[in-house]
Formats: sequence, C-alpha cells, structure tokens
Amino acid sequence: MNRYLTIFALIGLLAFQACEGPMGPPGPEGAPGVTIVGEAFEVEVDFTSQNGYEGIFDFQPAILESDVVLAFIEWETSNNQSVWRALPQTVFFNEGVLMYNYDFTRSDFRIFLDGPLNFSTLGPEWTQDQVFRIVVVPADFAGARIDWTDYEGVTRLLGLEDGDFYKLNPKN
Repeated sequence: MNRYLTIFALIGLLAFQACEGPMGPPGPEGAPGVTIVGEAFEVEVDFTSQNGYEGIFDFQPAILESDVVLAFIEWETSNNQSVWRALPQTVFFNEGVLMYNYDFTRSDFRIFLDGPLNFSTLGPEWTQDQVFRIVVVPADFAGARIDWTDYEGVTRLLGLEDGDFYKLNPKN
C-alpha cells in the first residue's frame, strides 16, 4: 500500500510540474508599448499672512481618484545638489513647533504651515522662497516595495529627472 501511495505521489508531482497557469496581471509598465508616468511639479511658496501661510495649486487636468500625491521640500543644498525631505516636515523652536504640511484633492493640492507657533515671528529663511516638488504616483505603483519618503527612490521608480518637474503658479 505504501508503495502505491509513493507511485501516485510521484506521478502527481510530474503531472503538475508540466502545467501552466493563466498569465498574471501586467506589472507597472502595463501592456507592451504603454508607459505609466507619474506627474511631477515644482512650486515655490512665500508663506505670508496675506495668503494664510499656504499655497494652493491646481491639477490640470484633475488626477485620478486612485492616484496618490507625495510632497517634498528642498531642505538644503549640499555640494550644489538639492537635499529633499518628505512632507510633513517638523521643526522645533523654543517658541513652538513648525510643520510644513500638505493635502490634496483630485483637482488641487495645498502646501501650508501648521503647528502651535506664531508664524509671523519666523524669519524669511523659513517662510520665503520655499521650493517644493510634488509627485503624483499612479495607482499602478501602489504595490511597489519602496520607501515613499525617499525622494531619490521615488523619482527613480517613476523614471523622473529634474527636467520632468513642471513649474506651477499658485491660484489667485
């Protein structure tokens, strides 16, 4: 009996080894000849009391409901290269906490100062000429194994280079 069971198990293994299943779903590149590209924007914001310490920008056209928006701030430059940090970004002062933050809808995104701090006491190095990069990540990349706070990794995954970031002006 044990010998018959071993023979059936061996035949079963050989039979299933030759089987092929249906083709799985396409990867992030989609069908041959189709390239999925994330949109990328660069904006400069002056945070003032007149604009409510925020900048609001339109997506033209609106993004898909399934897309995700990531935001990065140019934190500093090192050896003539920008150092990008993911938002939200927090800075601690003796007077309180400052956060650079963002939110988005399908039609626009907003970058704003947040936190329990009197923003009018901040120096221009914290409020003027602040550069942000916004990356719209298509839903096709949702399952990618990546640190979404890593600017270099995100741009590499999406195939973005510095020239791919379109400059936007805030809404009036």
